[in-house]
Amino acid sequence: MRWTPGGSSDDVEDRRSSSGGGFGGIHIGIGGFVVLAILSLVFHRNLFTLLDSGSSGGGTTLSRTDPARDETEKPLVDFVTFVLNDTQQTWTKILPEQGASYHHAKLVLFRNSIDSACGTAQSATGPFYCPRDEKVYIDLGFYEELKQRFGAPGEFAEAYVLAHEIGHHVQKLLGIEARVHQAEASNPGQQNQYSQRLELQADCFAGVWAHSTQERNLLEAGDVDSALRAAAAVGDDRLQKMSTGHVNPDTFTHGTSEQRMEWFQRGFKGGETSACNTFQ
Repeated sequence: MRWTPGGSSDDVEDRRSSSGGGFGGIHIGIGGFVVLAILSLVFHRNLFTLLDSGSSGGGTTLSRTDPARDETEKPLVDFVTFVLNDTQQTWTKILPEQGASYHHAKLVLFRNSIDSACGTAQSATGPFYCPRDEKVYIDLGFYEELKQRFGAPGEFAEAYVLAHEIGHHVQKLLGIEARVHQAEASNPGQQNQYSQRLELQADCFAGVWAHSTQERNLLEAGDVDSALRAAAAVGDDRLQKMSTGHVNPDTFTHGTSEQRMEWFQRGFKGGETSACNTFQ
């Protein structure tokens, strides 16, 4: 991907020198325990320790300064800062066409664990968007996992991950997230289906952003394939097969590898949010 290092952003909160304590009660839906079990096996960490229904966060912050690692990660920090700026500039132009305005999300960089408005999360949780505080949380170590464990290297694979999370912010601004939660409350048995549609739409929104980078001649050979490999790497079916050797579609919450690639491509080819109606 063609980009220029050295940019900065007021939307980046670098909290890598601290880690949150306590537990925050992150909500999981039907099948969530199965998903946590699968991811615990994949990442070799006990993710059930993230759950605590009797607490709302507020843990102690511990200093974990690591200057050497900070220096090593600087090129990656520069890159995610560029992608954050570019995605948000893109949506600032697109959303008024949908009758909505865009305001910026924040990107929080952390290590090990973090307290968010959605609860406490560990690195193994992976990148996530919290609609309560409108922030994206990423432990940069995830990108090494994406490359080494899941076989999805490349800058545009990394860009896809962040663009997907910003896609969730777009869903909130368009009111999609709120409507889906209302539908879930009315049809709790369909919660996993609604979750999949939200995730696939965020993939499609990432594709819409990727389309804009192509129009601006920022893409290089192999970039789209890199993003598609990343989308496939985090499909429910692939994660389950990697961890247990079995696939149970009833527990899917994000969509299959094929679906995730398909919806990214729809956004990339269409270049408009109208291409991303996963709720038809």
